[in-house]
Amino acid sequence: MTSNDLPPDILAKTMEGAVIPAIPLALDADRRFDERRQKALIRYYIDSGAGGIAVAVHTTQFAIRLPEFKLFKPVVSCVGRTIDEYAAAKGKKIAKIGGICGRTPQAAAEAAFLRDNGFHAGLLSMAAFQGGSVDAMIAHAREVAGILPVFGFYLQPAAGGRILPYEFWRRLVEIDNVIGIKIAPFNRYQTIDVIRAVCDADREEDVVLYTGNDDNIVADLVSEYRIVSNGREKRIRIRGGLLGQWSVWTREAVALHERCREISRNNLPVQQDILALGAQLTEANAVIFDAVNGYAGCIPGIHEVLRRQGLLAGTWCLNPGEVLSPGQSAELDRIYANYPHLADDAFVKEHLAVWLK
Repeated sequence: MTSNDLPPDILAKTMEGAVIPAIPLALDADRRFDERRQKALIRYYIDSGAGGIAVAVHTTQFAIRLPEFKLFKPVVSCVGRTIDEYAAAKGKKIAKIGGICGRTPQAAAEAAFLRDNGFHAGLLSMAAFQGGSVDAMIAHAREVAGILPVFGFYLQPAAGGRILPYEFWRRLVEIDNVIGIKIAPFNRYQTIDVIRAVCDADREEDVVLYTGNDDNIVADLVSEYRIVSNGREKRIRIRGGLLGQWSVWTREAVALHERCREISRNNLPVQQDILALGAQLTEANAVIFDAVNGYAGCIPGIHEVLRRQGLLAGTWCLNPGEVLSPGQSAELDRIYANYPHLADDAFVKEHLAVWLK
């Protein structure tokens, strides 16, 4: 499957830039897959105005692949099927992105499963290549891209990723079936490495950039990057977000993304109010992702927001030791009290009963 095989409206929406939440894994109190609430999350994201949904990524818990759980296929199948059914009922087109992990045999099998379940692209993690050479990683990416269109993925080391040099990105974007990159190193220098590589390869019209920098969402989206490449200045923007942060308060995320895209499309001045909003969102993300504790409570923090809204029944993770950090819930209380405009609780309350049917 190549990018030429993608539905034109899906490809156009993805290239324009969209809100793509990284969906969490819904579990019950016995840590079993809660299909009802998984479907409710999907309905919430679609009704919020998300342009895509990503599954089997960090927020969904990489452990779904472990043999003791065997959840990769059931979760991916459920998410893909529910997106198709609910999007069709709502008259919407939703990009379906699936995470791809592991060394080449595993990654190729995951890519094929995603393709066979109607997914449009795979988000390709290089976490399995800790210490691996650029040549090995590019050969791996080329094989996976022969099965399914690929989003490159710069995953920060704190979440299991690795430092990926400029040379890797420069060579990755030369692969025809690489259609986008999620830039999520939580690092400005490494973010620029990716943007410069796309420009140096003359692929800025073919490879769309999405922010995964949950600590810098607004600044990423409103910045115009002016990169001198091959003797001339190129102007490029990050157009969308594929984010764990956008798996919560998604209705407000869609409104924020549209404001940022309006600034970008029309080259408008960046006003202080949206930069201030971006700083508030970063402060909220620090609490939700538990940055002070090295992101130990990241996934439970996401779950806690959704639990408070009624979308999830609890904060349970596959690993019983993965829980909210001490004081994290109280800090979330503070965020809600200080920045209520970041949340979409009223919207969720209005529609929750329908989503949970």
